[in-house]
Amino acid sequence: MHKYLRAIGFSKINGKKELNELITQTIREATDKLFHTVGEEVFAEFSKDYAENIGIAVRGTFDEQNRFLCDYYFPYCIGTDVSSEEDVSIERHAAKESYAGVCDDLKVGISLIFYLQNVISYLEIKDEGLLPVRGTTLTLSALSCQGMVMMPIIKNDRSKDKIKQATRTRNELIAAARKGDEDAIESLTLEDMDTYTEISRRIHKEDIFSLVDTYFMPYGVECDNYSILGEILECSLVTNKVTNEEVYLMTILCNDLQFDLCINKQDLYGEPAVGRRFKGTIWMQGYINFPA
Repeated sequence: MHKYLRAIGFSKINGKKELNELITQTIREATDKLFHTVGEEVFAEFSKDYAENIGIAVRGTFDEQNRFLCDYYFPYCIGTDVSSEEDVSIERHAAKESYAGVCDDLKVGISLIFYLQNVISYLEIKDEGLLPVRGTTLTLSALSCQGMVMMPIIKNDRSKDKIKQATRTRNELIAAARKGDEDAIESLTLEDMDTYTEISRRIHKEDIFSLVDTYFMPYGVECDNYSILGEILECSLVTNKVTNEEVYLMTILCNDLQFDLCINKQDLYGEPAVGRRFKGTIWMQGYINFPA
């Protein structure tokens, strides 16, 4: 059973029988059906929304008798805004016809790895020999099974402008460092040392989360799982149409990276609101917007 089913409101699925019934319902009542033919094999994806912007996708192939054979399924959350305009590279998972995307966005500071949602679109472009595609954008989203709401750090307009300027300067230095600029590398090293010294000095008298406003870092052994702390820009409560479980949909700004996040109400500690912060672990998904 997929760990993140509970994130979209299916926390009470017990056993394979109920799971198979849910998968069958998704296929029969699919709100979106996509197909891709490679030779004589037809690869298909059936997806059904169980609430606003959340649902389940089932992927598999058809046999000689035109029967659908399910290979795997996954819960999803559909993102609403462009998160990055950096180019993305795609790699197939070893065990099944699913794919991971890699985006080197300067805002995050690491290679951002995510689970690719629109596989059919990618396969069509790949078979047409149009790879690599330039000028794509990326819409990110995430599912979470564990999180809490934290109060924000008080910032006035002057401090906000100062943070934005510092972020722009750091991104420019990172871009230069990637090209081999030794002065940029030295500046980044000195900046990190100054930050470490400042935090070490203040941590004895202040709480760590009053010093660290936001962070984005890998979590666990799976490459598309992250631990985050980010600001809540938007928040709404939706209801799963089958289970009637309530789910929070939030837009998060984390390390200047914006994405939508879905979490079951019973898995979130605290009351989310615009301006507050979300802290938790996520499974990152992504939808590549290919140019027309």
